[in-house]
Amino acid sequence: MALLDRVRTEPRTTDEPATAKNLARGAGLGVLLALVATVVWSGSFVAVRALADSVPPVQHAFWRWIIAIVAVAPFAARETWRQRRLIRRHFGFVALASLLGVALYNTLVHQAGLTTSAGNMGMIMAASPVLMALYARLGGARLGARRVTGMLIACAGVLLLVGKGTLPTSLAAGDLWMLAAAVSFASYSALLKRRPAELGGVVFLFTTFVLGALMLLPAYGISLAVQGGFEPSLGTLGPLAYVGVLSSAVAFFAWNKAIGLIGAARAGVVYYLQPVCVALLSFALLGEEPGVLGAGCMVLILSGVALASARGK
Repeated sequence: MALLDRVRTEPRTTDEPATAKNLARGAGLGVLLALVATVVWSGSFVAVRALADSVPPVQHAFWRWIIAIVAVAPFAARETWRQRRLIRRHFGFVALASLLGVALYNTLVHQAGLTTSAGNMGMIMAASPVLMALYARLGGARLGARRVTGMLIACAGVLLLVGKGTLPTSLAAGDLWMLAAAVSFASYSALLKRRPAELGGVVFLFTTFVLGALMLLPAYGISLAVQGGFEPSLGTLGPLAYVGVLSSAVAFFAWNKAIGLIGAARAGVVYYLQPVCVALLSFALLGEEPGVLGAGCMVLILSGVALASARGK
């Protein structure tokens, strides 16, 4: 009897390897999803730049989310209706996420695309993981000397980039808009850590898309009245479909899921690859050459963020 009681009360160890294996699989999936989002978003900067002369920024952002809503609705509309009380309970959180990640971030990116290159947009956005680390510090996480040094190096690379090789005394309009977009995206990513667990990922995504589009509606009406509409064509509808379906629906779902699996800080490490992806795509599709200065700033930024994200022994 004593032996039986001992068997019943001793902790089981046979599940420990399986648990570790599942955690490793989850981490691997999180990294893969973050990479998917990063590569797709890199293409969106090229699309934004391609539409800069034909579609006003607010209209670009508004139709992007309308397309995303249509793409996600078949998978999320019914469940969103079922969870309407839960959404109402957490409405403040969902509304803030919609403002930062949908209404503000992408509109700022589209505005930046009017006056800066796709390569610059990608490299400035590489500062977002540094901002995520700062948010983590404000949340109580400790930042060692290595991480602080890396953040300073990355910030120096961004400043040299926007200052055309010198520390800037003023910022170009497009670069300033892009810096604001980086702050908005980092704030959105940090906020995702607090997403209510009971609120489904697809439901949360669909709800933020709808609220974000509603937030943009007044600005869209003003843009139509002042700037007029744009002419639908293959050259405008193709990039809009890309940013609406892939960059919005697919990439945001992958990014949100990645943060749920590995956290914003680790997902941010993968995000550091974005400047390289954007530079290659903008060179191949738009003919934008990064030049010696752009390449040097890219190395500086990536070195800094790699140092900031490296794990100690």
